[in-house]
Amino acid sequence: MARTGLTYGLPSPGAIRVTVLGCPRPGSRCRIGPFSNSCSGPRSPRRIRRPAEVAERRYLDDLQLPTRLVSGLAVTRIGYGRPTRIIPVVEAGHPVPDAAGLAAAEKTLLLADAATSDDLVLVLISGGASANWIAPVKNLTLLEKQDATRALLKSGASIDEINTVRKHLSRIKGGRLAARAYPAPVVSLAISDVPGDDPTIIGSGPTVPDPSTLADARAIVARYRLAISDSVARALDNPENESPKPQDSIFAKTQFQLVARPADAFRAVGAAVRGAGYECVFLGDRVEGEARDIATQHGRLARDLQSQGRRVVILSGGELTVTISGHGQGGPNQEYALALAIALDGTKGIAALAGDTDGTDGGTGRPDDPAGAYVDGSSASRARHCGLDAAAFLANNDSTGFFFRLGDLVSPGPTFTNVNDFRAIIVDSP
Repeated sequence: MARTGLTYGLPSPGAIRVTVLGCPRPGSRCRIGPFSNSCSGPRSPRRIRRPAEVAERRYLDDLQLPTRLVSGLAVTRIGYGRPTRIIPVVEAGHPVPDAAGLAAAEKTLLLADAATSDDLVLVLISGGASANWIAPVKNLTLLEKQDATRALLKSGASIDEINTVRKHLSRIKGGRLAARAYPAPVVSLAISDVPGDDPTIIGSGPTVPDPSTLADARAIVARYRLAISDSVARALDNPENESPKPQDSIFAKTQFQLVARPADAFRAVGAAVRGAGYECVFLGDRVEGEARDIATQHGRLARDLQSQGRRVVILSGGELTVTISGHGQGGPNQEYALALAIALDGTKGIAALAGDTDGTDGGTGRPDDPAGAYVDGSSASRARHCGLDAAAFLANNDSTGFFFRLGDLVSPGPTFTNVNDFRAIIVDSP
Protein backbone atom coordinates (compact mmCIF):
# COMPACT_ATOMS: atom_id res chain seq x y z
CA MET A 1 0.00 0.00 0.00
CA ALA A 2 2.76 2.44 0.96
CA ARG A 3 4.76 1.73 -2.20
CA THR A 4 1.60 2.18 -4.28
CA GLY A 5 1.17 5.55 -2.60
CA LEU A 6 4.70 6.55 -3.57
CA THR A 7 3.95 5.60 -7.17
CA TYR A 8 0.78 7.70 -7.15
CA GLY A 9 2.85 10.58 -5.76
CA LEU A 10 5.16 10.72 -8.77
CA PRO A 11 3.83 13.09 -11.44
CA SER A 12 4.34 11.47 -14.82
CA PRO A 13 6.45 13.58 -17.17
CA GLY A 14 3.77 12.70 -19.71
CA ALA A 15 1.31 14.78 -17.71
CA ILE A 16 3.34 17.92 -18.36
CA ARG A 17 2.57 19.55 -21.67
CA VAL A 18 4.53 22.47 -23.08
CA THR A 19 3.12 23.97 -26.28
CA VAL A 20 5.45 26.03 -28.44
CA LEU A 21 4.22 27.80 -31.56
CA GLY A 22 6.76 29.57 -33.76
CA CYS A 23 6.02 33.13 -34.88
CA PRO A 24 5.38 33.15 -38.63
CA ARG A 25 5.80 36.90 -39.07
CA PRO A 26 6.68 40.09 -37.19
CA GLY A 27 3.88 41.35 -35.00
CA SER A 28 2.47 37.89 -34.32
CA ARG A 29 2.71 36.18 -30.95
CA CYS A 30 4.70 33.19 -29.74
CA ARG A 31 2.90 31.12 -27.12
CA ILE A 32 4.35 28.73 -24.57
CA GLY A 33 1.60 27.23 -22.44
CA PRO A 34 -0.07 30.18 -20.67
CA PHE A 35 2.52 32.71 -21.84
CA SER A 36 2.80 34.68 -25.05
CA ASN A 37 5.27 37.18 -26.42
CA SER A 38 5.18 39.47 -29.44
CA CYS A 39 7.54 38.87 -32.35
CA SER A 40 8.35 42.43 -33.29
CA GLY A 41 11.67 41.96 -35.03
CA PRO A 42 12.67 40.62 -38.41
CA ARG A 43 14.01 37.29 -37.11
CA SER A 44 10.84 35.21 -37.42
CA PRO A 45 10.11 32.53 -36.53
CA ARG A 46 11.57 33.29 -33.13
CA ARG A 47 14.58 31.31 -31.98
CA ILE A 48 14.21 29.56 -28.67
CA ARG A 49 17.25 29.35 -26.43
CA ARG A 50 16.82 26.71 -23.79
CA PRO A 51 19.05 26.51 -20.73
CA ALA A 52 17.17 23.50 -19.31
CA GLU A 53 17.47 21.22 -16.31
CA VAL A 54 14.65 18.65 -16.21
CA ALA A 55 13.04 15.85 -18.17
CA GLU A 56 10.21 17.92 -19.62
CA ARG A 57 12.81 19.08 -22.18
CA ARG A 58 11.71 16.03 -24.21
CA TYR A 59 8.45 17.66 -25.17
CA LEU A 60 9.98 20.49 -27.13
CA ASP A 61 12.06 17.86 -28.91
CA ASP A 62 8.85 15.97 -29.70
CA LEU A 63 7.45 19.04 -31.47
CA GLN A 64 10.09 18.51 -34.20
CA LEU A 65 11.03 22.18 -34.35
CA PRO A 66 13.69 22.95 -36.97
CA THR A 67 17.08 22.79 -35.31
CA ARG A 68 18.02 26.24 -36.61
CA LEU A 69 15.34 27.73 -34.32
CA VAL A 70 16.44 26.03 -31.12
CA SER A 71 19.69 26.05 -29.16
CA GLY A 72 20.21 25.03 -25.58
CA LEU A 73 21.61 22.68 -22.99
CA ALA A 74 20.04 20.32 -20.46
CA VAL A 75 21.81 19.53 -17.19
CA THR A 76 20.71 16.75 -14.86
CA ARG A 77 22.21 14.58 -12.16
CA ILE A 78 24.36 11.55 -12.96
CA GLY A 79 22.26 8.63 -14.17
CA TYR A 80 19.23 10.79 -14.99
CA GLY A 81 19.99 11.70 -18.60
CA ARG A 82 17.36 11.03 -21.26
CA PRO A 83 17.72 10.80 -25.05
CA THR A 84 16.81 14.02 -26.86
CA ARG A 85 16.62 15.03 -30.52
CA ILE A 86 18.03 18.55 -30.41
CA ILE A 87 19.24 19.60 -26.99
CA PRO A 88 22.44 17.97 -25.64
CA VAL A 89 22.24 16.54 -22.13
CA VAL A 90 25.01 16.80 -19.53
CA GLU A 91 25.03 14.64 -16.40
CA ALA A 92 26.56 16.37 -13.39
CA GLY A 93 27.17 15.84 -9.69
CA HIS A 94 24.46 16.00 -7.03
CA PRO A 95 24.18 16.89 -4.16
CA VAL A 96 27.80 18.04 -4.27
CA PRO A 97 28.60 19.89 -7.51
CA ASP A 98 31.37 18.75 -9.83
CA ALA A 99 33.44 19.86 -12.84
CA ALA A 100 30.77 18.69 -15.30
CA GLY A 101 28.20 20.96 -13.66
CA LEU A 102 30.68 23.82 -13.67
CA ALA A 103 31.33 23.46 -17.41
CA ALA A 104 27.61 23.10 -18.16
CA ALA A 105 26.75 26.21 -16.16
CA GLU A 106 29.36 28.22 -18.07
CA LYS A 107 27.83 27.06 -21.37
CA THR A 108 24.39 27.96 -20.07
CA LEU A 109 25.54 31.47 -19.19
CA LEU A 110 27.04 31.88 -22.66
CA LEU A 111 23.69 30.88 -24.18
CA ALA A 112 21.99 33.51 -22.05
CA ASP A 113 24.59 36.12 -23.04
CA ALA A 114 23.93 35.44 -26.72
CA ALA A 115 20.16 35.96 -26.43
CA THR A 116 18.67 39.15 -27.83
CA SER A 117 15.29 40.83 -27.54
CA ASP A 118 14.21 38.79 -30.59
CA ASP A 119 14.92 35.48 -28.81
CA LEU A 120 12.88 33.66 -26.21
CA VAL A 121 14.80 32.06 -23.33
CA LEU A 122 12.89 29.09 -21.95
CA VAL A 123 14.21 27.80 -18.62
CA LEU A 124 12.99 24.47 -17.25
CA ILE A 125 13.80 24.00 -13.57
CA SER A 126 13.33 21.25 -11.01
CA GLY A 127 14.97 19.97 -7.85
CA GLY A 128 18.69 19.39 -8.20
CA ALA A 129 19.34 22.54 -10.22
CA SER A 130 21.16 24.16 -7.30
CA ALA A 131 23.83 21.46 -7.46
CA ASN A 132 23.82 20.88 -11.22
CA TRP A 133 24.22 24.55 -12.16
CA ILE A 134 27.43 25.57 -10.41
CA ALA A 135 29.07 28.91 -11.24
CA PRO A 136 31.17 30.21 -8.34
CA VAL A 137 31.62 33.96 -7.94
CA LYS A 138 34.96 35.60 -8.75
CA ASN A 139 37.94 34.37 -6.69
CA LEU A 140 36.07 31.27 -5.49
CA THR A 141 37.17 27.84 -6.72
CA LEU A 142 35.06 24.77 -7.40
CA LEU A 143 36.79 22.98 -4.51
CA GLU A 144 35.88 25.78 -2.11
CA LYS A 145 32.28 25.74 -3.36
CA GLN A 146 32.18 21.95 -2.87
CA ASP A 147 33.48 22.27 0.69
CA ALA A 148 30.90 24.96 1.46
CA THR A 149 28.14 22.73 0.05
CA ARG A 150 29.23 19.79 2.20
CA ALA A 151 29.29 21.97 5.30
CA LEU A 152 25.78 23.24 4.57
CA LEU A 153 24.40 19.74 3.92
CA LYS A 154 25.82 18.42 7.22
CA SER A 155 24.70 21.39 9.30
CA GLY A 156 20.99 20.70 9.65
CA ALA A 157 20.13 23.96 7.87
CA SER A 158 16.80 24.10 6.00
CA ILE A 159 16.71 24.13 2.21
CA ASP A 160 15.84 27.83 2.09
CA GLU A 161 18.83 28.59 4.35
CA ILE A 162 21.13 26.40 2.26
CA ASN A 163 19.99 28.07 -0.95
CA THR A 164 20.32 31.55 0.54
CA VAL A 165 24.03 30.93 1.01
CA ARG A 166 24.33 29.26 -2.39
CA LYS A 167 22.74 32.24 -4.15
CA HIS A 168 25.33 34.64 -2.79
CA LEU A 169 28.23 32.49 -3.91
CA SER A 170 26.96 32.06 -7.48
CA ARG A 171 26.96 33.77 -10.88
CA ILE A 172 23.83 31.89 -12.07
CA LYS A 173 21.55 31.54 -9.03
CA GLY A 174 19.43 34.20 -7.35
CA GLY A 175 18.13 35.85 -10.54
CA ARG A 176 21.52 36.09 -12.21
CA LEU A 177 20.60 33.88 -15.18
CA ALA A 178 17.78 36.30 -16.00
CA ALA A 179 20.26 39.15 -15.70
CA ARG A 180 22.59 37.50 -18.20
CA ALA A 181 19.70 36.89 -20.64
CA TYR A 182 18.38 40.48 -20.48
CA PRO A 183 16.90 42.03 -22.64
CA ALA A 184 15.55 38.73 -24.00
CA PRO A 185 12.18 37.64 -22.57
CA VAL A 186 12.58 34.74 -20.15
CA VAL A 187 9.89 32.14 -19.44
CA SER A 188 10.52 29.70 -16.59
CA LEU A 189 8.54 26.48 -16.06
CA ALA A 190 9.27 24.70 -12.79
CA ILE A 191 8.52 21.54 -10.86
CA SER A 192 8.55 22.43 -7.19
CA ASP A 193 10.53 20.29 -4.76
CA VAL A 194 10.55 22.76 -1.86
CA PRO A 195 8.14 23.43 1.01
CA GLY A 196 5.83 26.28 0.06
CA ASP A 197 6.72 26.19 -3.67
CA ASP A 198 8.74 29.41 -3.37
CA PRO A 199 10.20 30.28 -6.81
CA THR A 200 13.20 31.91 -5.14
CA ILE A 201 14.12 28.58 -3.51
CA ILE A 202 13.39 26.12 -6.37
CA GLY A 203 16.79 25.55 -7.96
CA SER A 204 17.98 28.63 -6.02
CA GLY A 205 15.80 30.88 -8.21
CA PRO A 206 18.04 31.54 -11.24
CA THR A 207 15.42 33.60 -13.09
CA VAL A 208 13.48 35.36 -10.33
CA PRO A 209 14.25 38.30 -8.02
CA ASP A 210 15.97 37.31 -4.79
CA PRO A 211 14.69 38.87 -1.55
CA SER A 212 17.52 37.40 0.55
CA THR A 213 20.73 39.32 1.20
CA LEU A 214 24.42 38.84 1.85
CA ALA A 215 23.68 39.68 5.49
CA ASP A 216 21.17 36.81 5.60
CA ALA A 217 23.79 34.44 4.19
CA ARG A 218 26.39 35.55 6.75
CA ALA A 219 23.86 35.08 9.56
CA ILE A 220 23.20 31.49 8.43
CA VAL A 221 26.93 30.75 8.39
CA ALA A 222 27.19 32.10 11.94
CA ARG A 223 24.04 30.36 13.17
CA TYR A 224 25.27 26.91 12.16
CA ARG A 225 28.92 27.67 12.91
CA LEU A 226 29.91 26.56 9.44
CA ALA A 227 33.57 25.96 8.76
CA ILE A 228 34.13 27.97 5.57
CA SER A 229 37.28 29.06 3.77
CA ASP A 230 38.59 32.62 3.88
CA SER A 231 37.61 32.97 0.21
CA VAL A 232 33.98 32.07 0.98
CA ALA A 233 33.94 34.51 3.90
CA ARG A 234 35.33 37.29 1.68
CA ALA A 235 32.77 36.50 -1.02
CA LEU A 236 29.94 36.86 1.48
CA ASP A 237 31.37 40.24 2.55
CA ASN A 238 31.70 41.52 -1.02
CA PRO A 239 28.78 43.81 -2.03
CA GLU A 240 29.39 42.87 -5.67
CA ASN A 241 27.92 39.46 -4.84
CA GLU A 242 24.55 40.84 -3.76
CA SER A 243 21.75 39.27 -5.80
CA PRO A 244 19.28 41.19 -8.04
CA LYS A 245 16.22 42.43 -6.15
CA PRO A 246 12.50 42.59 -7.09
CA GLN A 247 12.64 46.20 -8.26
CA ASP A 248 15.40 45.49 -10.79
CA SER A 249 14.39 46.25 -14.39
CA ILE A 250 16.00 43.02 -15.66
CA PHE A 251 12.89 41.16 -14.51
CA ALA A 252 10.47 43.27 -16.56
CA LYS A 253 10.19 40.59 -19.25
CA THR A 254 10.43 37.46 -17.10
CA GLN A 255 7.57 35.06 -16.39
CA PHE A 256 7.41 32.08 -14.06
CA GLN A 257 4.92 29.21 -13.77
CA LEU A 258 4.78 26.04 -11.69
CA VAL A 259 3.82 22.98 -13.74
CA ALA A 260 3.85 20.45 -10.87
CA ARG A 261 3.82 20.76 -7.07
CA PRO A 262 4.05 18.41 -4.09
CA ALA A 263 0.43 19.29 -3.31
CA ASP A 264 -0.64 17.88 -6.69
CA ALA A 265 1.14 14.62 -5.93
CA PHE A 266 -0.45 14.26 -2.49
CA ARG A 267 -3.87 14.99 -3.90
CA ALA A 268 -3.49 11.91 -6.11
CA VAL A 269 -2.17 9.83 -3.21
CA GLY A 270 -5.03 10.92 -0.96
CA ALA A 271 -7.58 9.77 -3.52
CA ALA A 272 -5.84 6.38 -3.74
CA VAL A 273 -5.86 6.08 0.07
CA ARG A 274 -9.58 6.78 0.32
CA GLY A 275 -10.25 4.44 -2.59
CA ALA A 276 -8.57 1.67 -0.61
CA GLY A 277 -10.95 2.21 2.29
CA TYR A 278 -8.68 4.18 4.62
CA GLU A 279 -9.12 7.57 6.21
CA CYS A 280 -6.49 10.04 4.99
CA VAL A 281 -4.72 12.17 7.59
CA PHE A 282 -2.62 14.68 5.66
CA LEU A 283 -0.06 16.57 7.72
CA GLY A 284 0.87 18.82 4.82
CA ASP A 285 3.52 19.04 2.12
CA ARG A 286 5.61 21.61 4.01
CA VAL A 287 6.85 19.58 6.98
CA GLU A 288 10.34 20.65 7.99
CA GLY A 289 12.60 19.89 10.92
CA GLU A 290 15.13 17.37 12.19
CA ALA A 291 14.23 14.00 10.67
CA ARG A 292 14.49 11.97 13.88
CA ASP A 293 12.37 14.46 15.84
CA ILE A 294 9.60 14.51 13.23
CA ALA A 295 9.63 10.70 13.13
CA THR A 296 9.14 10.51 16.90
CA GLN A 297 6.15 12.86 16.64
CA HIS A 298 4.63 10.85 13.79
CA GLY A 299 5.16 7.59 15.69
CA ARG A 300 3.20 8.96 18.66
CA LEU A 301 0.42 10.10 16.33
CA ALA A 302 0.20 6.66 14.71
CA ARG A 303 -0.04 4.93 18.08
CA ASP A 304 -2.72 7.39 19.21
CA LEU A 305 -4.84 6.90 16.07
CA GLN A 306 -4.59 3.14 16.41
CA SER A 307 -5.72 3.33 20.04
CA GLN A 308 -8.85 5.11 18.77
CA GLY A 309 -9.61 2.18 16.48
CA ARG A 310 -9.16 4.22 13.31
CA ARG A 311 -7.90 2.82 9.97
CA VAL A 312 -5.88 5.64 8.52
CA VAL A 313 -2.94 6.51 6.33
CA ILE A 314 -0.87 9.40 7.64
CA LEU A 315 0.69 11.32 4.75
CA SER A 316 3.31 14.04 4.85
CA GLY A 317 5.78 15.76 2.57
CA GLY A 318 8.27 18.59 2.85
CA GLU A 319 12.01 18.53 3.34
CA LEU A 320 13.51 17.17 6.55
CA THR A 321 17.05 17.82 7.66
CA VAL A 322 19.77 15.81 9.38
CA THR A 323 22.43 17.31 11.60
CA ILE A 324 25.32 14.94 10.95
CA SER A 325 27.52 14.02 13.90
CA GLY A 326 28.27 10.39 13.02
CA HIS A 327 30.20 8.68 10.24
CA GLY A 328 27.54 6.50 8.62
CA GLN A 329 25.64 6.80 5.37
CA GLY A 330 22.03 7.77 4.81
CA GLY A 331 19.67 10.61 4.06
CA PRO A 332 16.75 12.46 5.67
CA ASN A 333 14.13 9.90 4.65
CA GLN A 334 16.17 6.93 5.81
CA GLU A 335 17.01 8.66 9.10
CA TYR A 336 13.30 9.42 9.57
CA ALA A 337 12.49 5.76 8.90
CA LEU A 338 15.10 4.56 11.39
CA ALA A 339 13.83 6.88 14.12
CA LEU A 340 10.26 5.81 13.28
CA ALA A 341 11.24 2.14 13.62
CA ILE A 342 12.37 2.91 17.16
CA ALA A 343 9.17 4.85 17.90
CA LEU A 344 6.97 2.00 16.60
CA ASP A 345 8.94 -0.81 18.26
CA GLY A 346 6.61 -3.61 19.41
CA THR A 347 3.47 -2.35 17.67
CA LYS A 348 1.36 -4.44 15.32
CA GLY A 349 -0.75 -3.19 12.42
CA ILE A 350 1.41 -0.13 11.69
CA ALA A 351 3.77 0.08 8.72
CA ALA A 352 5.42 2.96 6.91
CA LEU A 353 7.48 4.07 3.94
CA ALA A 354 9.62 7.18 3.64
CA GLY A 355 11.36 8.12 0.41
CA ASP A 356 12.56 10.89 -1.84
CA THR A 357 10.49 11.11 -5.01
CA ASP A 358 13.55 11.63 -7.23
CA GLY A 359 14.69 8.09 -6.45
CA THR A 360 17.68 8.84 -4.22
CA ASP A 361 17.93 10.07 -0.64
CA GLY A 362 21.18 11.73 0.36
CA GLY A 363 23.79 9.08 -0.31
CA THR A 364 26.89 9.30 -2.47
CA GLY A 365 25.34 10.91 -5.55
CA ARG A 366 25.09 7.59 -7.42
CA PRO A 367 21.84 6.88 -9.30
CA ASP A 368 21.49 3.53 -7.49
CA ASP A 369 21.57 5.11 -4.01
CA PRO A 370 18.44 4.19 -2.02
CA ALA A 371 15.45 6.53 -1.99
CA GLY A 372 14.29 5.57 1.50
CA ALA A 373 13.12 2.59 3.56
CA TYR A 374 10.20 0.50 4.78
CA VAL A 375 9.50 0.06 8.51
CA ASP A 376 6.93 -1.54 10.79
CA GLY A 377 6.60 -2.45 14.44
CA SER A 378 8.89 -5.45 14.00
CA SER A 379 11.82 -3.58 12.42
CA ALA A 380 13.68 -2.88 15.66
CA SER A 381 13.11 -6.39 17.03
CA ARG A 382 14.25 -8.00 13.78
CA ALA A 383 17.37 -5.87 14.03
CA ARG A 384 18.03 -7.05 17.58
CA HIS A 385 17.66 -10.64 16.40
CA CYS A 386 20.44 -9.86 13.88
CA GLY A 387 22.62 -8.31 16.58
CA LEU A 388 21.90 -4.74 15.44
CA ASP A 389 21.18 -1.82 17.77
CA ALA A 390 18.84 0.64 16.03
CA ALA A 391 19.71 3.46 18.45
CA ALA A 392 23.43 3.01 17.80
CA PHE A 393 22.91 3.17 14.04
CA LEU A 394 20.81 6.32 14.50
CA ALA A 395 23.52 7.94 16.64
CA ASN A 396 26.05 7.19 13.88
CA ASN A 397 23.74 8.57 11.14
CA ASP A 398 24.01 5.15 9.47
CA SER A 399 20.43 4.55 8.37
CA THR A 400 21.52 3.07 5.02
CA GLY A 401 23.71 0.50 6.80
CA PHE A 402 20.85 -0.43 9.13
CA PHE A 403 18.21 -0.97 6.46
CA PHE A 404 20.65 -2.65 4.09
CA ARG A 405 21.22 -5.34 6.73
CA LEU A 406 17.47 -5.74 7.23
CA GLY A 407 16.75 -5.81 3.49
CA ASP A 408 14.28 -2.93 3.84
CA LEU A 409 15.79 -0.25 1.63
CA VAL A 410 13.62 1.28 -1.11
CA SER A 411 15.74 1.55 -4.25
CA PRO A 412 13.61 2.38 -7.32
CA GLY A 413 16.42 4.03 -9.28
CA PRO A 414 15.94 7.33 -11.14
CA THR A 415 12.30 8.46 -11.34
CA PHE A 416 13.09 11.43 -13.64
CA THR A 417 11.01 13.79 -11.54
CA ASN A 418 11.15 15.37 -8.09
CA VAL A 419 8.33 16.66 -5.91
CA ASN A 420 10.26 16.39 -2.66
CA ASP A 421 9.83 13.82 0.12
CA PHE A 422 7.00 11.32 0.51
CA ARG A 423 6.05 9.68 3.80
CA ALA A 424 3.13 7.34 4.47
CA ILE A 425 2.26 5.55 7.72
CA ILE A 426 -0.48 2.92 7.44
CA VAL A 427 -2.41 2.42 10.67
CA ASP A 428 -4.67 -0.60 10.90
CA SER A 429 -6.05 -2.84 13.64
CA PRO A 430 -3.37 -4.64 15.71
